[in-house]
Amino acid sequence: MTAIERLWADDYRLPAEDALHFADGRSYEVALTPESPTGVTVLAPFDLDARLAEDPSWVSSVDGLASLYLGSGGMLWGGEGSHGSEGFIARLTADRRLVWALFFADSNPFTRIRLSGNVAVFRSTSEFDIAVDIDDPRVPVSQGRR
Repeated sequence: MTAIERLWADDYRLPAEDALHFADGRSYEVALTPESPTGVTVLAPFDLDARLAEDPSWVSSVDGLASLYLGSGGMLWGGEGSHGSEGFIARLTADRRLVWALFFADSNPFTRIRLSGNVAVFRSTSEFDIAVDIDDPRVPVSQGRR
């Protein structure tokens, strides 16, 4: 079990940093870019195990505020972290195991989800959107934000 899977299994926790995490253990730094078509830019990979070893308390519990069921494909989930400014979006399996998650320290919670084909658009209470390919959020999407 990877570090991110252990955190997720322990009451839906995610590292408290702007990042994209895959269940297989890959993690990437991300930046909110509201002016871009997707609202987020995926940056360099990093070692989550090393970061957690430096500071094991560097996590936030997340709570869902919006969900979109994908049938046997699981679900999309968005919501808030432990602090008011935090937000997250995720894809889960049908039994709520993590496929991938994006966490943002300053996005505010995500409360709406739209799906068109493979592109999901998550709306923050800050009134900006994050658009991602639900199979791989690193893949650029062509659908603009609202």
